[in-house]
Amino acid sequence: MNSKNRKTLEAIFADPVRPGIKWADIEALFIACGGVLEEARGSRVCVEVNGVVAHFHRPHPQPDTNKGAVGSVRRFLENAGVTP
Repeated sequence: MNSKNRKTLEAIFADPVRPGIKWADIEALFIACGGVLEEARGSRVCVEVNGVVAHFHRPHPQPDTNKGAVGSVRRFLENAGVTP
């Protein structure tokens, strides 16, 4: 995991929950954690990290996430055993 991935991970786990994290950075973090991304219908993406699977919607038209999406990513990473 490089320094950019670490900064993204820290931003995801920041309190209070921060909106505005770039989705491309979150996907790069999933891959850096050994995750597998699979395209689903529309803007959906299926992610597997450490045997834990989740489905997310890519934000559009802006590339930034909202608080709800960041919270969902945080819970997914905690369940997969990935913390800062």
